[in-house]
Amino acid sequence: MYELPLVGLIAGRLNEGRLRIQVVAGPRQVGKTTAVKQALRHYGKPFTYRLAEGLGIDPLAWLESEWQDARIQAKSLGEYLLVIDEIQKVVGWSELVKRLWDEDTFEDVPLKVLILGSSRLLLQRGLNESLEGRYEMIEAWHWSYADMHDAFGFSIDDYVLFGGYPGAVPYIKDEERWRTYLRDSIIEPSISRDILQLERIAKPALLRQLFALACMYSSRILSYQKMLGQLQDAGNATTLAHYLRLLGEAGLVAGIEKYYDEPVRAKASSPKLTVCNTALMTAMLPYGFDELRARHDLWGRVFESAVGAHLMPGCRRKNIQLRYWNAGNKEVDFVLQKGDRIAALEVKSADADSVSGMKEFKARHPLAKPYLIGGQGMAAERFFTCEVADFV
Repeated sequence: MYELPLVGLIAGRLNEGRLRIQVVAGPRQVGKTTAVKQALRHYGKPFTYRLAEGLGIDPLAWLESEWQDARIQAKSLGEYLLVIDEIQKVVGWSELVKRLWDEDTFEDVPLKVLILGSSRLLLQRGLNESLEGRYEMIEAWHWSYADMHDAFGFSIDDYVLFGGYPGAVPYIKDEERWRTYLRDSIIEPSISRDILQLERIAKPALLRQLFALACMYSSRILSYQKMLGQLQDAGNATTLAHYLRLLGEAGLVAGIEKYYDEPVRAKASSPKLTVCNTALMTAMLPYGFDELRARHDLWGRVFESAVGAHLMPGCRRKNIQLRYWNAGNKEVDFVLQKGDRIAALEVKSADADSVSGMKEFKARHPLAKPYLIGGQGMAAERFFTCEVADFV
C-alpha cells in the first residue's frame, strides 16, 4: 500500500513526549484515517483506536468511558495512546476533552491523545472555544500530483482532470459513476454535514449556489456584485464573502485576494475564484472528459485551477500569502509573498499566450521572481513536484 507523506509527520509527533493533543483535520476523502493507521504501525506502543460513529449510547458518556479506560492503561503501562476518529460527531466534545486532559496533566498521567475529524470548521470551533494552547494541528490536504502519480500512475493530464481524490480513482473510466461519487461522497457531505452544521448558515440554498458558481468560474476574477447578479436571494457581499471563506475552510472552493502594495486593501478586492481540487470543477462543468481536453479555453482554465490548488496547501503550511494581480486588462495569475520576498507566477497553456501582465508587474516590482508555468516556461511535471516555498 502506498504510504502518504503525512505518515512520517504523524508518526514523529506520536513518538515525542507527552506535549499537546494532536489533531488531524482536513477535507473529506483525503486519506486522514489511512495515514493515521499507517503511522500507528510505526508507533510500536500500545494504543486504542475508536470511531465516533453509529454509537448506541450517549456520545459524551461513550467518549468519557473510552478515555477512562485509556487512562487506566496509561497508568499501568507507563504510556498509552488514545485515538478518536470523527470526533466532531460527539456534540460538546471539546469541553469534555479539556476537563479530562487537564486532569491528566495535573496528575502526570502518561496518556497521549490523537483526534481526527473530517470537518475542519467544526473542529476548529471546538478547539478555539475550549482547547486553546492544549493542541497541535496536523493539517491533511488533497493528494498532490506526486501522490497520485506514485500510487496510481497518474499523468499530468490525469491529475488536472481528476484531481487528488484517491477514492475516486476506481471510477475514472466511467464518467457518470465518477461524478456520482464526487457528488455523493465528497461534495454533499462536505456541505450538508460539515458547513451547514454551523449555526451561522442562514441561507443554505445560497451557499450551495455559490459553490456551483465558483466551480463554473474557477480561475476567473469575479466581483461580489457580479455574483449577486447571478445568485437568487443573495443577500449582500458580506454574506457571500463569509460563505466563500467557509467553503475554502472545507477544502471545496476559495476566493484569492488581489495583491496590493498596501495589504489592507486586499480585503476589499474582487476575489479570484479557485477550486481546492480540480475534480470539483470538472465534476460540476457540463462537459464530458473528451470535450474538456479538446477545448483550449476550458482546458486552460482547468489547468490554471490545478496550479492554484497546488499552491494553496503549500502556502498555508509555510505562511505564504497567495494573491493574484491585475491592472486594467493585464494580469498575473498568482503572486506569492513571504515577508519582503515576492514571486509572480503566470500560467500558460500554449506557447503563444501573452506575458504582458508579467512584464507590467516586473516593471512595478523589479525584485519579484518571475515564473512561467507551462508553454515555453517550466514544465508542468516539474512545477507540480516542487515545494511551494522554493518559489519565494
